[in-house]
This record gives sequence, structure tokens and C-alpha cells, in this order.
Amino acid sequence: MRYLTTLRTLALALPATAALSFGAVAQEPEETYWYAAGDPAAPEGQLWATSYGECWQSTPPDGPTNLPPCQVIEVRDPLVLRIQFALDRYGLNDILNPSVLTALDDYIQDVKASPRQERLVIGGFTDKLGTFDYNLVLSENRANTIREYMIDQGIPRGDIASVTGYSWDVPPEFQVGDLGPLENNPLRRRVVVLEVPEAM
Repeated sequence: MRYLTTLRTLALALPATAALSFGAVAQEPEETYWYAAGDPAAPEGQLWATSYGECWQSTPPDGPTNLPPCQVIEVRDPLVLRIQFALDRYGLNDILNPSVLTALDDYIQDVKASPRQERLVIGGFTDKLGTFDYNLVLSENRANTIREYMIDQGIPRGDIASVTGYSWDVPPEFQVGDLGPLENNPLRRRVVVLEVPEAM
């Protein structure tokens, strides 16, 4: 099953566009923009895409009339792995419920069979048992265990864009379902694999 990341079109030109030179990269908090110079579909246009797959376009008089429409990028559903590692451990042999890897194996085969290249990010999470900083390292080590497993099963290393431990913090892109309370809650102990769209 897949879900659609909605892309939006800006009706008016971005005020900052005029201040940017061709080929320049503009830095904004939380988002990065690329100028699509040389795009044959919009040879004189201003076409911007964020790292989240959002597309922004300018319209006349600041942009041409031949800009292609923003597209909807299809990405696969997040994979939530309720992996139970032994206390304070993170190795593959420390997984107490190895049957959960069946879901990961299916996910890997689906990604490998996809006709397009997929860009993946992996996040590790814990509950509130232990200190935040300790769990930050532990959750990243556990997420790295899943990354190495995926690479061993044939996922190109370069297709995994990032691996991050978040302790018990949950950034918006990883908020999947109701996880319940923080305190000693096994539902909080998980590794999540997300596909993120390539910038257009």
C-alpha cells in the first residue's frame, strides 16, 4: 500500500526569487530549495522543489507560461518494526523477537523490485526508561543494526539517506499511530523505515 505526498503550487512568485542567482542554493529553516536551471521542460522558468517533494512554481510576469505542472510523488507507507532487543543491547543476535524481521524482509524485496530508486531514512526510538542521552545512542545503534541488515539483504548503501536515533522524541515525519505513554512502554521501542521523495 502507498500513500501520496501532496505537492503544492504557488500562485505568485516568491519575493526572494529575484535576489537569488542562477544555480544558487537558498537556505531556509527545515527546508532546502534547488533552482532547476537547464530543465528542458522549463528552459527559462523558475522551478523549485523542497527535499520533502513539495514543488513551488512562479507564474508570469516573473516566470514563463510553459512551466510543467507540479507532480504528485508516490511513496510507500512507513514500516514500523516493533523490535524487542535485549536490555541495553542492539546487535542482530540480541533481537528477542526475530520473527519481526519477516516484515522487514518483505519490505526489502518490495523495494528491490521497484522500478524506481527509493531514498530511505531510518529512525530508532525508545521509551523513557533510562536517560535521554543514553537512549539517544542506544536507539541510533539499533537503527544502524537495521540499516546494516538491509544492506546485507541487497539494499544499496547509498539508498539509505540517513540513520538517526531520537531517544523518545518523535519528529513529525515519524509520528505513526498512537504510541501511548512514554514510561516503560514497549510500543515506544521501535525502528521505523521511511521513504522520502527525491527533490524534483
